[in-house]
Amino acid sequence: MNFKTSILILLTALLLSCTFSPESQSPFYFTKSDQGVELLENGHPVFFYQRTLKSLTGEYICNNYIHPLYSLDGDTLTEEFPVDHPYHRGIFWAWHQHYIGEQSIGDGWIMKDISYDVVDVQTKADKTSALIRLNVLWKSPVFQNGEPYLEERTNITIHNLQQDVRKIDFEIVLLPLVPGVYIGGSEDKKGYGGFCCRIKMPDGLIFTAKNGQVIPQELQLEAGPWMDFSAPYGNQGQVSGITILCHPGTPNYPAPWILRQKTSMQNIVFPGEKKVELSLKRPTILRYRLIIHRGNAGSVDISKWQAEYAGVYR
Repeated sequence: MNFKTSILILLTALLLSCTFSPESQSPFYFTKSDQGVELLENGHPVFFYQRTLKSLTGEYICNNYIHPLYSLDGDTLTEEFPVDHPYHRGIFWAWHQHYIGEQSIGDGWIMKDISYDVVDVQTKADKTSALIRLNVLWKSPVFQNGEPYLEERTNITIHNLQQDVRKIDFEIVLLPLVPGVYIGGSEDKKGYGGFCCRIKMPDGLIFTAKNGQVIPQELQLEAGPWMDFSAPYGNQGQVSGITILCHPGTPNYPAPWILRQKTSMQNIVFPGEKKVELSLKRPTILRYRLIIHRGNAGSVDISKWQAEYAGVYR
């Protein structure tokens, strides 16, 4: 075998290895920009992850959230910086109370004296799923001149579209870097905070839980481990749904809910009004599954989905 033949064989092998890599055969495709990461499946947009700081007015500067989130028909399901609550931002996880010991160091809900430094975003995809892995450092200018006090490691797993259903898993891992880190929701009976969805709320929005239709209330309500939000989100009037499932391994499972019919967000609460200390030795892990589907809650088997999800991460 001469030198030219050897080079040709080597180049062919390299080409084949690239052609048949898991990413090349995946229906998913990532597009990265200076703002963040967009995910597409078979050429159709799934969502955009906002990595860098963004604001409409300069008053509330936010990052580390998902918007837009798209329906299976390509309609935008989420809202960003709405007039009624200009600090709401698509799919986000945030807390009013951030403490180091007895010292309040900021408010992550409205991004006052709290910043999220997204130091790394990794992506990968194969035939059945895509993954975005985030490494985020929480900082405050009033704590040690902005040194990080907590590391967030969030994995977002997107399963491929099957039978008009898209499943997106969120695993939010919180690791304090110093002793005495506390987080909590709003300091009132509502206690809202944690995993939140600022979704569109058209006329006809129906809330459904394990025991049937739910009427939103001002305060928290106990309704079980999942909640469905079905409505005609798009321009054509087709009904589709967004379902949130809570994994049994989440610390306050089954968590209570804060629900709103108009001009606000939907929240599966953690931890509530009373702040909790995050362990230095054992990470706090919050797990939720977001499911986008066609039709209303009655046209799908959400209890089956919840049972399937409960079997993951055992």
